Amino acid sequence: MSHSFEPVPVDDRYSRSEGGTPAQRTALIVHTIADIAAAFLGLWILLYLLEANQANVFVQFVKSVADSLAWWARDIFTVDTEALRVALNYGLPAAIYLLVGHLIAGRVRRL
Repeated sequence: MSHSFEPVPVDDRYSRSEGGTPAQRTALIVHTIADIAAAFLGLWILLYLLEANQANVFVQFVKSVADSLAWWARDIFTVDTEALRVALNYGLPAAIYLLVGHLIAGRVRRL
């Protein structure tokens, strides 16, 4: 019994061979920046909760990037538990960056 497989159609919204429209490329950039910002914030929350060595250069780098991205949300939540405070004060900006970035990318993509 032989099975033949047909290639799966590739989603060409971001096809590098054709380059896509300027709106598609712009949407991809906005989408990617939002994802990277949220990833740094999420990574800092994870490193903090896992009690990573804050003297480590990588941990310091992630914290400095997260601080730069979350400066506007600093101390919105003032809860007694330090871990919860970090999760909320860095998690809120991560969620907002994802939400706003993806909404903007979706609108730009439709142009």
